[in-house]
Amino acid sequence: MERAEQVAQIKLLMSRLDAGMNVDAGGFRRNPTNVYADPDLAEREWQTFFRGHPHLVGLTGDLPEPGSFLTCEYLPTPVLATRDDGGRFRAFVNACRHRGVVVEERDRGEARRFTCPFHHWTYDTEGTLVGLPNPEHFGNPDPSCLGLIELPAVEDAGLLWVHPDPDGAIDLDEQLGHDLRAELASWRLDELSYLGWDDYDVACNWKLAMDTFGETYHFPALHSQTLNRGFHGNVQCYDTHGRNHRMLLCKRDIDGLRDLPEDDWEITTAALPVYWLFPNVQLMPFAEGLHLVRAYPDPRDPGRHVSRITWYLRPEPAADTETRKVIEMISQRFGEIIRDEDYVVSASQQRTASAGVLDHVVFGRNEPALHHYHETYRRMLGMDPLPLLDELGFVPEIS
Repeated sequence: MERAEQVAQIKLLMSRLDAGMNVDAGGFRRNPTNVYADPDLAEREWQTFFRGHPHLVGLTGDLPEPGSFLTCEYLPTPVLATRDDGGRFRAFVNACRHRGVVVEERDRGEARRFTCPFHHWTYDTEGTLVGLPNPEHFGNPDPSCLGLIELPAVEDAGLLWVHPDPDGAIDLDEQLGHDLRAELASWRLDELSYLGWDDYDVACNWKLAMDTFGETYHFPALHSQTLNRGFHGNVQCYDTHGRNHRMLLCKRDIDGLRDLPEDDWEITTAALPVYWLFPNVQLMPFAEGLHLVRAYPDPRDPGRHVSRITWYLRPEPAADTETRKVIEMISQRFGEIIRDEDYVVSASQQRTASAGVLDHVVFGRNEPALHHYHETYRRMLGMDPLPLLDELGFVPEIS
C-alpha cells in the first residue's frame, strides 16, 4: 500500500474511533437463505465461479525453486503446479494420460519426476512424458502427444493463478483491476516464504465462510476473549475494487500512533488489511507475513465446504528461528479461532438455512462487505440485485 494511502486510511480509522462511527452501506438488504442451501444454485456456482474462473492456488513462496510442486484437489480439475527447470511456473491437469490416475497425491514438495502409481508412466516438471515401461509392448506411442494437459497459469506480483479449464484464459486486469493489482504488488508478496497450512472441513456453505470475514460487528460478542482484545470491533475502512474489496480491521495498537509523527505510522500497526479476491479468497498481509484463506464448496453438498488456511513469512522473521516459531504459533492460533469460533456459528447458520425456517437474513448498514459479496455473486450469475432498503418494515419479493 502506498505511503500516502496508509496515512489517509489511518487518519480515517482514528476519526471514526473518535466519532463512534463506522462505514455505512447506505441501507439494509435481505439475503435469501436459500442461497446457502439450494443445490441447483450450488451447481451454477460450481460451474461459473470454480470451473469457469481463474483461481489463486498459492504464492511464489510455495514454489521456491525449480523442482518445487504443489497440488490442489478442491477445484473441479485436479491441479499439479510446478516450478520447471527454467524457473517458470507451470500448471497441469493432475492426471496420467494413460488411464487418468492422479499422478501426484502429495500436497507439496520437491520432485523432478512425477510417476503414475498404476503403470509408472513418468512426467517431468514441464509435463513431458519422459518414461513408460515396455514401450514396445504398449505400442511405441509418440511421447509428444501424451504429456500432461497444461492449464493456463500466470505468476504475477507473487501470486500464482491457474485456470482449471485448459481452454480458459487469465486476465488479471479484468480479475483485479489496475489499481488493486498495483496495490497487491506493493506488498512484495513474492518475498514471502511458506510457513504452514491447515484444512477445515466445515458443515456450512462456502459463502457463509466468506461472510464471517465481512464485518467486525461480531468481535465484541463472538471473539470477546480472543480477537476483540487486539481489535476495536465495529470500526473499519472499506473500499471496493470491482468484484473485489479491501477492508481494514482496526487494531487497538492504533491508539499508540497518536503520539508519533506521521512518518512513523505503519498501516500494519494500525490495522489488519483484508482483501477479498473473487470468488473465494481472503488475503491478509501483516508486518511479519500473510494469512491466506480459501473456501472451496463440496460439489455434492451445498451445506459443506473446506477452508484451506496457509501462512507465510517475510524474510527477516523467517531467518530467525525463535521469531519463526512465534509467528507459526500465532498463525496456528488465528486459524483455530476461525475454526472454533467463526465456523461454529457458520455451521449454526447452515442448520437454519437448510431447514428453511428463515426466508432471509439481514445485512446491516455497518456490514458493507456482505452487501458487496452477495451482490457480486448474484450479478455474476445473472440474478436480480437485492433491493437496498431504508428500513426493514417492508418485505420485498426476492429469490
